[in-house]
Amino acid sequence: MAAMSSAPSSPTQARSKKSGVVLDPPKFDLESYIQNYQGRTRLERLIHIGVCSAFLGVDALKLAVKEAKLGKDTKKYLEAQAHLETVGPDEREAIRDIPWLESTDKRNHAETQRLESELKGYKNNLIKESIRMGNEDLGKHYQAIGELPKAFEAYSRMRQDVVVGKHIVDVSRHLIEVAAEQRNWIAVLSNVQKIRGVALTADEEKALQPYLAACEGLAHFDSGEYASAAHSFLQTEAGMGTTCGTIISSNDVAVYGGLCALATMDRNELQKRVLENSNFRAYLELEPQIRRAIAAFVNSRYTSCLEILEGYRTDYLLDIHLQRHIDDIYQFVRSKCIVQYFIPFSFVTLDSLNKAFAPAGKTIDKELAAMIHQGLLEARINTVDRLLEAVPSDSRANLQNEALTMAENYENEARRRILHMNISMVDLEVKNPKRPGGMNMAQMSGASDDFFQQGVEMRY
Repeated sequence: MAAMSSAPSSPTQARSKKSGVVLDPPKFDLESYIQNYQGRTRLERLIHIGVCSAFLGVDALKLAVKEAKLGKDTKKYLEAQAHLETVGPDEREAIRDIPWLESTDKRNHAETQRLESELKGYKNNLIKESIRMGNEDLGKHYQAIGELPKAFEAYSRMRQDVVVGKHIVDVSRHLIEVAAEQRNWIAVLSNVQKIRGVALTADEEKALQPYLAACEGLAHFDSGEYASAAHSFLQTEAGMGTTCGTIISSNDVAVYGGLCALATMDRNELQKRVLENSNFRAYLELEPQIRRAIAAFVNSRYTSCLEILEGYRTDYLLDIHLQRHIDDIYQFVRSKCIVQYFIPFSFVTLDSLNKAFAPAGKTIDKELAAMIHQGLLEARINTVDRLLEAVPSDSRANLQNEALTMAENYENEARRRILHMNISMVDLEVKNPKRPGGMNMAQMSGASDDFFQQGVEMRY
């Protein structure tokens, strides 16, 4: 067991003093980290780090200003420049570039007029392929200048002019990218399913599988559905590379998937579905601390698992998607560690629990009481002897409850059978339609028309 000075802090305590600025330096190198991303998410992540990190704030915002000036989104440039002007007013990039803003806005307006005029001409000529490409060009332009609702609308109009399956895939990928930036996760999931419904070759499906699984996992994750997110991320096949770089990186798949699995799966599932998963292992190699934390949990080294996670809390607080979920995930993992630590014993001293899980000078008495109240821990606290005692199970009461449940099920089944008999006697039973060959739907499927055979078999 770790000493009290090295015990991981409680997320419930951290949550009460949560602030928007992270003071500790992260473990990652900013330039190496941002190279994993492309497109607008690269700029968004730089601004997020610049706003949230006291250590990397100035450097991240300087890179964000430079990145914004390489594009056409003047709103993002003004956002990054305004933040940099606040935290680093002496930096050269903190000076607002008025000529660039005016010229970029003028070019954006002219390009919008040109693309809309071209699209109008394509519609007049009734050339479906030209209309589709015109909407695509207009959507890309709107996305580049930050007009995301208009970009989504332009990409959506492409659907009525698609001709082949590849066009459906292209349209859905455009919509997924814009919807992810808008945090419209319902649209992301909808378009993922539309791509999966397209008839593609085996090679095309294999190339798209990591992209679709990662996007689906991110949608579930940001919606707080951690079990579904873990399932999707763990299904991501190796070889994603940079195909999803405008939304999520391979490192993110390892971190998000590993943390969600750690928060929602038991030890056997973690061993089989994570550590022994050959595809996901390729992603875990990019983030070895996640693999070490999962291995520590599986091997019952719970304090070590929590210490590894706490060591990377700063990095995860600077992640644009992970920041608002990290406290909840850490709380789930911590609660699981405490429960698993207690399971082998009939009682455990509070001092040993404090030594294993409480930070220096703190106790976890209130945390244990909260877990018991929420039903996460079947135990009771003995404040006199300072023990956490397992609640003895009442086998007689359990047997009586099972007998009552069986009797209730028997009564319900008898009522259903009597009701069916009465319905059959007055000829109100709905029959399956006959097929031309004289067989009804139930017979063709090999199912029986007998109501009792369709019901659940009663076992006594």
